[in-house]
Amino acid sequence: MSETATVEKKSTKDYLTGWIPLRIKRYWFYALITAFALIAPWIEVGGNHLFLLSFDKLKLHLAFVQFDMQEMYLMPFILMILFIGIFGLTVVGGRVFCGWMCPQTIFRVIYRDLIETKILKLRKRIKNKQADPDMSKMENKVKKVIAVLLWTVLALIAAADFLWFFVPPEDFITYMAHPMDHLVLVGSLLGIAAFLIVDIIMIKENFCIYVCPYSRVQSVLYDDDTVMAVYDPHRGGKIYDDHTKLYSKQKDIREAEPASECTACESCVTVCPTHIDIRQGLQLECINCLECVDACTTVMGKLGKESLVRWSSDKEVIHQGGKTDYFRPKVIGYAVILLAIMGILGWMSTTKEHMLLNINKESRLYNIEKRGDTKQVSNAYVFLLQNTENKDHKFYFDVIAPAGYEGKIKIRKPSAPFIAHPGAKKKKVVILYTDGLLIEDSSKDTILPIIIRAYAMDDKEKIVVDRHSTFVVPRKDIYDAK
Repeated sequence: MSETATVEKKSTKDYLTGWIPLRIKRYWFYALITAFALIAPWIEVGGNHLFLLSFDKLKLHLAFVQFDMQEMYLMPFILMILFIGIFGLTVVGGRVFCGWMCPQTIFRVIYRDLIETKILKLRKRIKNKQADPDMSKMENKVKKVIAVLLWTVLALIAAADFLWFFVPPEDFITYMAHPMDHLVLVGSLLGIAAFLIVDIIMIKENFCIYVCPYSRVQSVLYDDDTVMAVYDPHRGGKIYDDHTKLYSKQKDIREAEPASECTACESCVTVCPTHIDIRQGLQLECINCLECVDACTTVMGKLGKESLVRWSSDKEVIHQGGKTDYFRPKVIGYAVILLAIMGILGWMSTTKEHMLLNINKESRLYNIEKRGDTKQVSNAYVFLLQNTENKDHKFYFDVIAPAGYEGKIKIRKPSAPFIAHPGAKKKKVVILYTDGLLIEDSSKDTILPIIIRAYAMDDKEKIVVDRHSTFVVPRKDIYDAK
């Protein structure tokens, strides 16, 4: 008898030895995400950020490459990667994004588990998220005020961090030094912080249940191989039938199913942040935080048994149909689509123009004038050039005429290269001319297709763009009449 007890005690000890709760792993993951979110806006390579969508300067920085607003065609691809990535992640791991990456969940953990529970002791235990603090006590009221103040400071930091992806941190600090000159920025900061305060302190997990549309989308994406928190009714016993609770006590479960292992301790229920009972089966409210898995692992581990709530799939636990298939056609399809979009985005990023050039021809088709002994035909254009690099460049143009007319169309104005500063738009009136009449046609004006090549004098290989335009040659009789 004593030998059996010794064996059972040893197996129980061995079962929990070295076990690290998923909650602790999740906290470490939260810390990494938070550190990345706070540090990323400050990282610059060549003056460019990892990601910055600046409405102030009309710039997009992506992977340390700067794009102008005319190149905003990249944004839909970024959004597609974001949504398809989350959908693909849901097919594989359920609402793992909600439980492990969503800012809403991270902020609630910081406020509820860190501030209210660990720091202020306003809540008794992290493992009991159902019991609200007793606010009839003055001591708890004071702690609540302190908790709100602490979160208000953190909400302002979180709001500022969010805005840093739209206003560079260095500019943000400068702007905030003169708040009256930047009321929109100040209003955005306070508005976002106010939302976070109301959301995290008052709305709480109801945001995940009723507001967030993702909970409604997830059910369409799930299949039997989707990994999530699953209760094993074959071992634990059937607690619910058609969402109706059948048993609340262990003896009642054992009477119905003698082999049932569920102790009816309801640790998996009290620890749930969205207030559900995982034993009821798949529910929209489950955010896959896996706190119920930790709770059941602790209880059953002390009994020397495997947890009744596992991070697994319906195929393995409910249907007992073998191992989860992670590389099923649906998952491969999402991966292929995601890689294809990322490839297109990468290719389009490499084709970015290092200068922007718009050419508009003036309303007057041409001008004929005598210069010395030569009669010249000129066409006028308005060039709008923008240097999208981070340093000054000296620009000029070449004219590429059709075959047979090479070198006959020349630049009169501007007569010399000019400097364009980073991000600045440069407007130039450009006059092209030709000596004499290129085409002798008395029936109509002739339109010659030309190419305007603009380039940086100091980097002709990299910074160069071609634009198609036209040069109008007058009728011969009009030319002769001048």
